[in-house]
Amino acid sequence: MTEALSGAGYAGSRTTETGHGREGRATVPARTRLSQAAVEERRQSVLRHVVEHGETRIDDLADHFGVSLMTMHRDLDDLAQRHLLRKERGRAVAFPALTMETATRFRENNSVSAKNALCAAAVGRIRPGSTVLMDDSTTLFPMASALAQLDQVAVVTNSVGLAQRLGSAPGVDVTLLGGHYHGDFNSCTGPQVTRALSHIRADLAVMSATAVLSGQLFHPLSEYVEVKLAMLAAAHQSLLLVDHSKFGKTATHAYGTVADFQAVITDTSTSDAEIAAMRGLGVAVEAVDTGKPAQ
Repeated sequence: MTEALSGAGYAGSRTTETGHGREGRATVPARTRLSQAAVEERRQSVLRHVVEHGETRIDDLADHFGVSLMTMHRDLDDLAQRHLLRKERGRAVAFPALTMETATRFRENNSVSAKNALCAAAVGRIRPGSTVLMDDSTTLFPMASALAQLDQVAVVTNSVGLAQRLGSAPGVDVTLLGGHYHGDFNSCTGPQVTRALSHIRADLAVMSATAVLSGQLFHPLSEYVEVKLAMLAAAHQSLLLVDHSKFGKTATHAYGTVADFQAVITDTSTSDAEIAAMRGLGVAVEAVDTGKPAQ
């Protein structure tokens, strides 16, 4: 096999001189070290390949990506340490579909440009002095830096990750709803969360959805559905942020429609049929340009 990479992230080949030049040696191009960003891009490609196939032999992965077996082992060790896949004897194995659909570590780096665009469009709807409910959707994570620029905003959330991102913002007061902690999702659910929400009256709830089909909302886990419904009930108005990748899908639990929200912000890669279905339910839909084509 001819390797494009070898060792820990190198490309090309080493420079030597034989047969030409001053010492009679030929020249071979030097190896160049790949940037960390390029290594991470390759690792994400490896992860997608394993997810698509369920499990793959490690030597087959090395052949497929044109790297040495040592480099592939390093890539898989890194992905396994981040709990993005399992590395077993001679094989890389994907986690179950439900885990990948819901766990924060899988969702956080998906559709990043779309999430940034949705949050940029949404933050203009939040007034200083507001109380805002935010669920544990990673779609909302980019909003943390923008909220930090507003004064006297109170955020109530069940997301530990979001609370951590907002915790150092001087103008944001953060209330973390405690309950049963889910490590995979870095957030809390349960009666403690829903009971606390029943005593809150917020100006706005900002949420996302795991799956949307013809305006119907779905989530694979019932305990998260309960939190979303409690947030909707506790807020004067509500806003749904959902990118194109969530549409045309279902999950185990249906919990209402987009008509439960005053507005939906999506991106321009969402199908015309799905946008028409949402507008047909009487909800205002804003489609923002992410600056990148859909993948």
